[in-house]
Amino acid sequence: MEQYSKTVRMWIITCLLFILSQAATENDRDFKMCGTWHHGIASRNLKYDLKTGCEKIEISANESTLSVRGSITAKCTESSSIPIESNPHQNQSHFCVFWEPLLDLLIVEVNGKNHTLCRSNGLQENCCTDLSPDKQEAVALYGIVNGSIRGDIIKEDVMKMYDFKGDTINCKKKFCDEARVANMIEEVVMKSNTMGPVHLPCVQSTVIEMKEGFMGLNLTLPTPKIESSNMTPSVYLPSCLKSNSSNKSKVVCTYFKDKALFQGSSDAVLLVDIVGLSVENEIIKDLPEPVKIKFHHSVLPANCSRKCVSWDTRRDNAVNWRYDGCETLKIHDTVTECHCNHLTYFAILVQVEQKDTVRHLKELTFITAVGCAVSLVSCLVLFYWLSKRRGKKTQITLVHRGLVVAIFLLCLFFILTGTLANVGNERVCKITGSLLHYALLSTLCWMAMEVFHTFLLIRKVFDSNLPTWIFYLVGFGLPVLLVSVLLLTEQIHKVDIYGKREIVPSDNVSSPYFMCWMLVNEKSLLAHYIINVGLLAVVVSSGAVMLFLVVREIRNRPDWKKIHVAFLSIWGLTCLFGTTWGLGFLDFGPLSEAILFLFCIINSLQGFFLMLRYYALERMKKKDRSFSDGSSSGSSKQHMLQTHEKS
Repeated sequence: MEQYSKTVRMWIITCLLFILSQAATENDRDFKMCGTWHHGIASRNLKYDLKTGCEKIEISANESTLSVRGSITAKCTESSSIPIESNPHQNQSHFCVFWEPLLDLLIVEVNGKNHTLCRSNGLQENCCTDLSPDKQEAVALYGIVNGSIRGDIIKEDVMKMYDFKGDTINCKKKFCDEARVANMIEEVVMKSNTMGPVHLPCVQSTVIEMKEGFMGLNLTLPTPKIESSNMTPSVYLPSCLKSNSSNKSKVVCTYFKDKALFQGSSDAVLLVDIVGLSVENEIIKDLPEPVKIKFHHSVLPANCSRKCVSWDTRRDNAVNWRYDGCETLKIHDTVTECHCNHLTYFAILVQVEQKDTVRHLKELTFITAVGCAVSLVSCLVLFYWLSKRRGKKTQITLVHRGLVVAIFLLCLFFILTGTLANVGNERVCKITGSLLHYALLSTLCWMAMEVFHTFLLIRKVFDSNLPTWIFYLVGFGLPVLLVSVLLLTEQIHKVDIYGKREIVPSDNVSSPYFMCWMLVNEKSLLAHYIINVGLLAVVVSSGAVMLFLVVREIRNRPDWKKIHVAFLSIWGLTCLFGTTWGLGFLDFGPLSEAILFLFCIINSLQGFFLMLRYYALERMKKKDRSFSDGSSSGSSKQHMLQTHEKS
């Protein structure tokens, strides 16, 4: 009995597949005619004369002209001539004529370049299809060689002209009829478990009439028979779609379940749904309030990104999905909303991200967190020592304190950023990311102030010291200005610069690390390279130059004969000037991993090293205090340098 049941199901499947194959054969709507055009070496052009109806299309060629004329379109009426780029040494060109009746779209490709003769007018109720060869006319020299339909050669001889006749059908009905047959097959197949599911395209459309006083509208697009209603896209039409020049307008909303018509040449792939929006007899762009299209889809893999895209048929002849004009809002893992300022075809492009992975991310994160915790405590101790220092507070002491405060804030926000990225909301993460960026910029600015103040001590550029508030203005004020400009840019350009940043470990891409920092987008990367990398390059280069000048000035001092004194002086100044941050520019080549670990260890412990430097120099100062008090030799410049070195 079971064997009999399987036999019956297989017989039903065979019959349904036969019916489906017949329908596909008889109603194959796409038309593709190709051939080789033999022509002269003079200038050439493409002529076309297209009218509405469903009689025939004529494709012909002579010495200088390739012609497409006829009556097969639903709405398109076009007549013109297009010059074709010519090679004086070439006497033949490959061409193809593509006709998609469902979209009323006709494209001619000559030598790989597309020319759109009829632009898409949306889903057509009735269309001219089943184009079949009719009359043909031979010629001796110039014409079409190896004319073919979908790869099947019609004639190998040189032909002057090909005629193709068509029939009018109800496109939408045929699409959905085929989809229902596919659905029947799928149901039987799923029960028999003999083969996988079959999907065929189906298209639904609806027309919305906007009258005077139109205040906007939310609607769910018509649901095809093969589609679950909760997976159908929904659309929000803003009130600004209604033109003030007319009493009423019509919006055509079309829902495509066949992505094959819209798949471009990109490596990225489309999700199943495509939504087309258009206003009758109007070109809609630069809307003050965006159109919103909400797509429902399956959960995407972790290494895939989703972005809203649009194809403007008036702008691009061939299918070309563009990101501009649309913003992507990730509502949920299975819901994406597109906000677009124009009307055309919309979809979601899914691309496998070649994410920049970080080697040894877990180990580096742990080392940096521990180093920052140690520096955090060290900065507190060092700030206390500098504040309780005996005698008058010198300007160099105040500069040191500014650097200590900046490093303290940098370590504090770095420790908090990972925790807040996982437990805080988007707004909290944005604030934390901007504060972390401020702390980094403040640290770099204060290291630049250390370099500048040392330059003043060595060269005695000014007779008197600069006011201390100038150092504080640069160290704490300039970073406020830079971060404020970026936050203002977010508001003006409606783009996120700060937020939750994903960092992927190379050994486990499925378990990324999250932190509140600058995001990866065009404006964030531009700000990163100009502000962060630019300021770091200035600090590191100027610090290296100043370190060289300081060493040259004090290398002949008696104390430098002691190796530990020389090392302590160089290392202390290196930490003050931020020269160790230059390791970030050396993260390449065979030693890149070692440099990466050195960068994290040394710079996360910068506060600790500054504390050790201060402690060691204070001990040295106490040991030779009696010698220093009794000595009157040495230039004032050397005395100032010694004061800086032991401050």
